[in-house]
Amino acid sequence: MGKIRCSWCGDDPLYIAYHDKEWGVPVRDDATLFEFLVLETFQAGLSWITILRKRENFRKAFDDFNYKKIAGYSEDKLSELLQNEGIIRNKLKVKSTVTNAQNFMKIQEEFGSFSAYIWSFVEGKPIQNSFESMKEVPANTKVSDAISKDMKKRGFKFVGSTVIYAHMQATGMVNDHITDCFRYEEVKKLT
Repeated sequence: MGKIRCSWCGDDPLYIAYHDKEWGVPVRDDATLFEFLVLETFQAGLSWITILRKRENFRKAFDDFNYKKIAGYSEDKLSELLQNEGIIRNKLKVKSTVTNAQNFMKIQEEFGSFSAYIWSFVEGKPIQNSFESMKEVPANTKVSDAISKDMKKRGFKFVGSTVIYAHMQATGMVNDHITDCFRYEEVKKLT
C-alpha cells in the first residue's frame, strides 16, 4: 500500500511532487512569498495544476519573480507578456502583477518584510487544522477575510479571500493536510 495523500493531488506526478515537498511548508522569505502571490492571483478562476504546469514559463516571463524588476515594468514589457503563450495571458492579471509588486515593496518598507506583515495575521505560527476529509477544508476563513480586506485597502488586486486562503495553504500559514495524509504530521512539526 502506498502513502496516503490529500485527495486533491490525484496521481499527477507534478501535483504529487508539489503536495509532498511544498504545500503547507512554512515560507518566510519574501521572494518565495511573492512568487506564490503571483501564481495564486493568476490561478483565480483556474485549476492549480494549470498554474503548476506553467510555473517555469511564469518564472522566465516574470524575471524569476523579481518584484523589484516587476514593479518597474514598462508598457512594452506588459505587451510582451500578453503575447507570451506560456503563461496565462489575462491583461488584468498581468497588470495587477506590477501593481502588486509595487504594493509588496511598500509593505516591506512599512513592516521590514512582507513575511513579517503576512505572518502577523497568524501571530507568527502556522494554524494547525485537523480535518479528516477534504470536504471539511474551507475555501476561506476569518483570517483570510482579514488579510484580503487589508491587502485590498493597500491597493493589491486579485486578492480575494479564497485566493488568500490558497496562499496561506501553499505557504504553510495553515496546515490543511488531512490527518490521514503522511505529510500532516511532518508539516505539523515545521514552524
